[in-house]
Amino acid sequence: MKDVHAGAARSLARLLEIMRKLRDPEGGCPWDREQDFQTIAPYTIEEAYEVAEAIARGNPAALEGELGDLLFQVVFHTQLGSERGWFDFASVADAISNKLTERHPHVFADAKVASTAEQNKAWEEHKARERAAKPDAAGSELADVPLALPALARAAKLGKRAGRVGFDWPDATGVREKIDEELREVLEATPEQRAEELGDLLFAVANWARHLRVDAEEALRLANAKFERRFRAMEALAAGRSLALKSLDAEAWDALWNEVKKGEKPV
Repeated sequence: MKDVHAGAARSLARLLEIMRKLRDPEGGCPWDREQDFQTIAPYTIEEAYEVAEAIARGNPAALEGELGDLLFQVVFHTQLGSERGWFDFASVADAISNKLTERHPHVFADAKVASTAEQNKAWEEHKARERAAKPDAAGSELADVPLALPALARAAKLGKRAGRVGFDWPDATGVREKIDEELREVLEATPEQRAEELGDLLFAVANWARHLRVDAEEALRLANAKFERRFRAMEALAAGRSLALKSLDAEAWDALWNEVKKGEKPV
């Protein structure tokens, strides 16, 4: 175990030094020197999604590479913080270590938990105390729901947070009825109202998924992947039959779609 830790420390030290050199005002990389937190943030989000994609594809080699790319994003942000005198990699690592030990007293202290459900309850209570202690919390249950979350994921998280204080549908049936209501409002909306009404409908769908214990973001990601897979298969079929895609009518597209669906292996 000591050898593993020593190897990790050496590798991390090398990465931190590479990052420092990339940002060096004299001999560093012009592109890296020009970046700041705002310009790097989109890459950080993109790398996190690429990690999720590698996991979804079950590709260990790709996952290793994508985790490295995501780690580099953390190192980049900590280098920017260090240059400003705000924090460095060590303080960031210490902060998350402290948080983990505080949130797991049943592992690192004398607390006892009898089940996963009991641990989840204790975890949420601890996080609630942390939110209340933040100077910008203003007492709101929604204070630290990140704005940068994907919209479906944020909708579900907002609904879950509001539900903690009783503002929620009692069960999935209530949300399903809300979806019917929001759908009617979309159909009745003027062109100027459609974006708002569609947003209300999507918010309700995200929270219906939450009540059904389905991750709405993951469900849509899987649907996107399925659509892409089937569309590419339709393109391959059309090419094999020398059919120009733009010449296909709705009936021909439908026939190709059904052929692809029929040829898929059941999950």
